[in-house]
Amino acid sequence: MAELNATLISIPAAAYLLGSIPFGLSMGKLFGAADIRKAGSGNIGATNVARVAGPFAGILTLLLDAAKGAFAVILAARLSDQSSTWTMIAGLCALLGHCFPIWLGFHGGKGVATGLGAFLFLAPKAVLIAAVIFIAVAVSSRYVSLGSIVAVAAFPFLAWLIGQYHISGMGLALISGASLLILVKHRTNMRRLLAGTENRVGVRRA
Repeated sequence: MAELNATLISIPAAAYLLGSIPFGLSMGKLFGAADIRKAGSGNIGATNVARVAGPFAGILTLLLDAAKGAFAVILAARLSDQSSTWTMIAGLCALLGHCFPIWLGFHGGKGVATGLGAFLFLAPKAVLIAAVIFIAVAVSSRYVSLGSIVAVAAFPFLAWLIGQYHISGMGLALISGASLLILVKHRTNMRRLLAGTENRVGVRRA
């Protein structure tokens, strides 16, 4: 029993450390940006990496950030014998690691890609619908941030609805907490959207 408890307690720590790997910073340096945090928006996420270091670097960052969220959930599933609560906790902790990485003074990314990777395994249908919402909003408005905000805000409701109203209270709380964290990390984007100063895809400001 003690060994089992120790294993389960290690899940949040392992998920956080996986989530805290700063792939955006590494990809930026690999593709010629001295420090991605000092260019563009200053964020280590895929959008800023693509803007500063090029689309390929951005795509790699997106895939790697999603992969660390997915791997944290898969690892938790193996260690906890497929416990849905522990896998959701792992997803949230990986997200916390990405948003507040210990290696970067707790200043990290906004969590969309890592959340996508983690919750693709936990609520795949809801994630796919949220992805469609993101694409529709981002393409029509040309605001990547607006697409992210709308999709993330809709995600807990989608997970609850597609789960035919049977999602556990703990599960809904963890999903809602993850979504809220991502929305809070987008607060500066929200302010710029309201002010009309947010960057649009394919539009350069004079």
